[in-house]
Amino acid sequence: MQGQRIGYIRVSSIDQNPERQLENVHVDKVFTDKASGKDTQRPQLDALLDFVREGDTVVVHSMDRLARNVDDLRRLVQKLTCRGIRIEFLKECLNFTGEDTPMANLMLSVIGAFAEFERALIRERQREGIALAKQRGVYRGRKKALTPDRVNELRQRVATGEKKAQLAREFGISRETLYQYLRMK
Repeated sequence: MQGQRIGYIRVSSIDQNPERQLENVHVDKVFTDKASGKDTQRPQLDALLDFVREGDTVVVHSMDRLARNVDDLRRLVQKLTCRGIRIEFLKECLNFTGEDTPMANLMLSVIGAFAEFERALIRERQREGIALAKQRGVYRGRKKALTPDRVNELRQRVATGEKKAQLAREFGISRETLYQYLRMK
């Protein structure tokens, strides 16, 4: 039975370009998450898992776009293939059907482990770079979400009894960020 080709794209930030992941690849439908790979909240992946049917093929640019770590990768591949859904990883040139050989399963684990290791090295280098930039006094950190005037407005409105959740939505910040601004002196 020939099913649909369903694409899954994940970008880590809103400003990344998701189109490059499945550029020039035929898919019938695409699900795109804009979330960190370590994030367990990936609503479009959940929607894809609900949508795909037996005979479909899930097409993903690379293993690290689908899963957070090797265990997550193996779980997702097994979950899909047990339902009769193929999964195709373009970058690694690997396909999984559920009738995979022990060698294919080994490749899944090994390549997935390398992707996880590579991500850990990138995070380590990033932390080292930030530490060095802080020592040189050139690291400024992330830009503040609110200007000092907006912070004062926020504090005044909280003091008058307005709901914090509503204010957070209006100011375009999370409730945690709102509380951080309220704790600052």
